Formats: sequence, C-alpha cells, structure tokens
Amino acid sequence: MIGFYDYTVILTYASLISASIGIIVCLHGIGHPFYGVFFLLVSGLCDTFDGRVARTKKNRTPMEKSFGVQIDSLADLVAFGVLPGCIGIAMLRVSKRFSDTPHLRHVQPDEKLVLYPIALMIIVVLYVLAAMIRLAYFNVTEEERSRTENGARRYYTGLPVTSAALIFPAVMLFQFLTETDLTILYFGVMLLVAFLFVSKIQVRKPGLRTILAMIGIGVVEFGLLLFIHWRTGGI
Repeated sequence: MIGFYDYTVILTYASLISASIGIIVCLHGIGHPFYGVFFLLVSGLCDTFDGRVARTKKNRTPMEKSFGVQIDSLADLVAFGVLPGCIGIAMLRVSKRFSDTPHLRHVQPDEKLVLYPIALMIIVVLYVLAAMIRLAYFNVTEEERSRTENGARRYYTGLPVTSAALIFPAVMLFQFLTETDLTILYFGVMLLVAFLFVSKIQVRKPGLRTILAMIGIGVVEFGLLLFIHWRTGGI
C-alpha cells in the first residue's frame, strides 16, 4: 500500500477528514453552514500542531519529509480553501428550518436577480483558486529558500491560508449578534481574504505566544458556537 502511515501524518489526515465531513455537512440536502464552521475550527487546530508533531521524528527520510509537505498543502487546500467556500454556498441555500437560530437570516437565491447568486459563486471559485496559488507558491519558494538559506523562515509572503480557520468562524459568530443578514459580508470577507492570499504583504511567522493566542481565539469561537447551539436547542 503506497503512502506513509506513521504518527507524523496523523494530524494532517485528521484535518482532511474533518474538512471532508464539513463539506458533506454543508452541501448535503439543504446545507448546514453553522455545523460546517465547527469542522473548519477542528481542521485549524490539527494544522496548528501537525508540523510540530512531524518534526519530533528525527529519522525521517527525505521522501517522508517531502510527502509530509505535499499532503499538508493538499489538506490545507480542502480545509481552508474548499470548506469555507462550501460554508458560503450553504448560507445561500439555508432553509427556513434554521429560523430557530438567533438572528440568522435566510437568503433565497430564487428571490434575487439571477446574477446575484452567480456573482457570489464566482467569488467562491476565485477564493479557492487564490488558496491553491498561495499554497503552490509557498511550496516552490520554500523549496528554493531551503537550498539557499539556513534556518527557519521568518516571514510569509501573502496571508497564510490557515488564517481562514479563525476568520470565517468570526464572521459567522458576528452574524448572531446582529439583526442584519451578513451573507454578503461573508462573501465580501472571502474576496478580501482571497486577495490577501496572493498579495505581496509580509506576514511575520508566528512565535509560540502568537500561536497560543490563536489557539485561544479558536477555543473561544468554538465555545461560543457550542453555547449558541445549546441555547437554541440545536439547529
């Protein structure tokens, strides 16, 4: 059986599995964007630690290291590229049975101009494309950098795609704090994030404190989503 199946790849596989379930949940039947965000957060948590877990194995062969890099990017494309897009599509398709969720408004594409849902779906496609370009560019530049420089990378060019794990759950949580339908805001943020993926902005590689802070934010987002779910008796 091809591939590698030791402990160094478990979290990467778990991230992909979580993202895949999230996509299925979002696109099954009428769609469930609220639940999809849970799986996005889980994928983000797995991605936070997968590299560190992999580096604990000191005797990895060059092929094992290369395999780990490739599957990490492929999993990231699904988790932080495709899944956020599916959450957005599910927001467009949400039915009236979500009315028990506080302040979550419903967008019915058949009630809008035909160009309205088409434009939003184009944004989803552009977002996934930008995520793929960002990941491929990172892999190529990291490979080149490793041949010419010593030490770890200090800055990223372009916004890392893993930032989606915190950005989109925050937008979804904000939806519950307002009477206004924020579906358009979700897609607007998606378009902005797509631009930042492929921009030349320099983002400092997070240190331990920053990573712990991001984990804390993710835990808070997850907890608030669970609280909303409990208060509303489920969706």
